[in-house]
Amino acid sequence: MRDTFAATVNAALDDDPRAAVVLAAISAGMFRRSAVRHPGRVIDLGIREQAMIGVAGGLALTGMRPIVHSYAPFLIERPFEQIKISLAHQDVGAILVSIGASYDASEEGRTHQAPGDVTLLDTLPGWTVHVPGHPDEVRDMLRQAIPGDDRVYLRLSGTTNRAPLPVGPRLNVLRTGSPRSAGVVVAVGPMLDRTLEATADLDVTVAHTTTVRPFDREGLSALTAAAGNADVLLVEPYLRGTSAHEVSEALSDRRHRQRSLGVARDTELRAYGTPAEHARAHGLDTEGIAKAARDFFLV
Repeated sequence: MRDTFAATVNAALDDDPRAAVVLAAISAGMFRRSAVRHPGRVIDLGIREQAMIGVAGGLALTGMRPIVHSYAPFLIERPFEQIKISLAHQDVGAILVSIGASYDASEEGRTHQAPGDVTLLDTLPGWTVHVPGHPDEVRDMLRQAIPGDDRVYLRLSGTTNRAPLPVGPRLNVLRTGSPRSAGVVVAVGPMLDRTLEATADLDVTVAHTTTVRPFDREGLSALTAAAGNADVLLVEPYLRGTSAHEVSEALSDRRHRQRSLGVARDTELRAYGTPAEHARAHGLDTEGIAKAARDFFLV
């Protein structure tokens, strides 16, 4: 995904005079040639993440389209006040593109992990949040976002699904349960393949989304109505329960149960480990999702 991001943005720098890249040392080598071709539109501020967001806000105020990139904790958590003031309060747009996601950079330790990034950004209005599950989706999302003026967060991951799906605000249905099915499973971004495998023996509808804000409340409402059961299992690659309030809003007109899977809120993993070990510890591997789905639906 990171390579696709760089290739797509380098091409945009050649084609769109509004496009500008703002960095804080991370991935600077991927834009070195563009920095030579387009001086002033590839800006590396060094390890100054708060300034990175401030510069992006200034560029946006002049009509430029800033694309800001770093590890998720350095892009969202560390400069959050600047995101709140320099972008959201000024009502200007930018595209924030993160790497590292929840625990992709587990070998770098907790400093490079940000499972709460989407939850934190969700406290601010007016953001579109994309969670791609395949590199091709990254390319399509960027091509759609760069011509705009809105605020976009694109969360890249080291985990990918086998095949891309159409990007957009609507839920994609991968498997349809019977009219008397147990309910609906919603897999976010790179969680799709393992969720399909984990629920293969259950009578459930499985849907997928790469856009979590805005959340497709209307689509989820329709899927649960067709399933004949409004119970929902949500599988997200970041902090558990991040989109639980969206499910509640979507189904506020009917009785329903819901369960959220994601990075645990009550556990701090202090051993570095591998991304696979982190996923297993949080119940986000295939076996963990399968157990949670059986426990939830087969009651």
